[in-house]
Order: sequence, then C-alpha cells, then structure tokens
Amino acid sequence: MRLIYLTWLAICLSFSVSAQASNRYQPLPAGASGFTAKSGSAGTARVHSFTPTRTLSAIHSSQVLSRAVNALGTPYRWGGTTPKGFDCSGLVRYAFRDIDEVSLPRTSSAMASGKGQRVARADLQPGDLLFFNIKSRRVNHVAIYLGNDRFIHAPRRGKKVTISDLSKPYWKKHYALAKRVLPAGQPSLAQR
Repeated sequence: MRLIYLTWLAICLSFSVSAQASNRYQPLPAGASGFTAKSGSAGTARVHSFTPTRTLSAIHSSQVLSRAVNALGTPYRWGGTTPKGFDCSGLVRYAFRDIDEVSLPRTSSAMASGKGQRVARADLQPGDLLFFNIKSRRVNHVAIYLGNDRFIHAPRRGKKVTISDLSKPYWKKHYALAKRVLPAGQPSLAQR
C-alpha cells in the first residue's frame, strides 16, 4: 500500500512541477545578472553580468518576420497592401513598413533593381528579400527569407500568404537573386 501511495504522490508532484515549467524566454528583473555567488565563499562575491548584444539588424529582422508571419493565411489580392489582401510586393512593403531606414518601391521588379546589397544564396539571412522570374525573364515575384531555405510570400490569385521551401525544384528554377535591405546593424544598447 505504501508503494502505491508513494508512486501516486510522485506522479502528482511531477504534474504540478511540469505544469510550472516553461521554455518561454522570461527576462530577469531589473538589476539581476543571472549569476549567483558561490556558496561558502568568504567576502564579496564577484558577479559577472551578461549583456547580450543584438544588432539593430537582428531586431529589425525579427520585427519584419513577425509582421510577415502574422499575415499568414491572408488572401492574395492583386495590388493589395493591407491585411484584407496582399500581392507579393504589398506583403513585403507591409512587413517592412515600420523600419524607418528602409523605403521600398511598390513593385517586385523595382525592389530588385533598387537599393540593397546583393546576397549570395549561401549567405541568406532571415529578412533578406528573394526575387523570382515566374512568367518572364524579368523579376516579377518577391518573398521574405525566413531561414532554413524557407520563405514567406503571397503567391498568386486564389492562394493565401504562405510559407514555401526554396529547395523545391519549382522555386530553384525560378530563383533570380536575393538582396539585403535591412541596415547593417550596430550593437544595440544592452541593459547594464
């Protein structure tokens, strides 16, 4: 009987502990460093603070990707630039709209020939723009690179904003170039 009781107690306690566990990022309170003094050490403990250095480019990229991913499932609408409906370049402009340092033209071909640093496919980073030649030799489709050979875009009439795989034969065949339009970042101010 005691063995059953102890087993039951262990199971109940593990459920309550696992219910509290989370893999979410939880920031430390202001002034906390995340390090503790060694137990049993005499005198003042030496505290090392960790200050993450995220570049502005990484922060901007995160904002762009978040806005684009929130548009998943939005219907395609030719000339669309709002969450009621997007075309490919409308989605890209919508995703980048809060980045003051980036001003994108309205069409995918103008974006491809406009500002930005050309990037080799092997050097793609999240937030880079991908350009495709779908119906002609000219660039006529644009998407936002997410990482791991995946990108988000508004494909065509009758479809919705979706995530596709750059390694698929169709997209490999029509891939034209990639550009990095996010500003090269300086380390942002880290909390100290």
